[in-house]
Amino acid sequence: MRVAPVPVLRFESYRPLVVYLNHPSWWDPMIGLVLARRFFSDRCHYAPIESAQLERYRVLRGLGFFGIEKNSMRGAAQFLRVASAVLENPSSVLWVTAQGRFADVRERPLRLEAGVEHLARRLPDAWFVPLALEYTFWTERCAEALARWGEPRQGREVVGQVETELQRVMDELAQSSRQRRAEDFAVVLRGRAGVGGCYDVWRAWRARWRGESFAREHGADATTRGGGNE
Repeated sequence: MRVAPVPVLRFESYRPLVVYLNHPSWWDPMIGLVLARRFFSDRCHYAPIESAQLERYRVLRGLGFFGIEKNSMRGAAQFLRVASAVLENPSSVLWVTAQGRFADVRERPLRLEAGVEHLARRLPDAWFVPLALEYTFWTERCAEALARWGEPRQGREVVGQVETELQRVMDELAQSSRQRRAEDFAVVLRGRAGVGGCYDVWRAWRARWRGESFAREHGADATTRGGGNE
């Protein structure tokens, strides 16, 4: 997992925080858990989820998820009520998949549900930070999970700008992703690399026979040999 270097911790004071993000994949909550532990380990974390889904995945209750009725005025009111109560605690972080549905990262114009905008009006002194997520294949057999933080702003500054801010960060992430600019990111979680199976055994044996170090990562191995794909 790669995260673009960010000024996200440069807060003037200790205030509640709303992280609003796009929603490209089922993996988004898991990515959020990794980021929460990495960047905000001293805070309490909460996130809304459709009530029916919370019943299916009850283990999420213990991770700070709370159920919301989807696509109804009652659900919208419930979200604002619970979210506002959560954010009364200055150590709280509320994570919101602001699109309210799975959506392709290339979908434009970006359309978000109104919840984050309403929270910004209610909580002008809270911090709001856009987060862009994307999953893509580069040189390894498994996908890269990419994340990019936007600039933290107070609620009064993001009113009317929520969609614009998140779309800008998503566009910046897409550019780094398309160009495969690994230098734009810090690696915060490593998964398995290499092709796997007999092929990696053969590559390791060949490297030892040549007196070379074995790089399991496909890209690193190609770079050592001077480029090219196998």
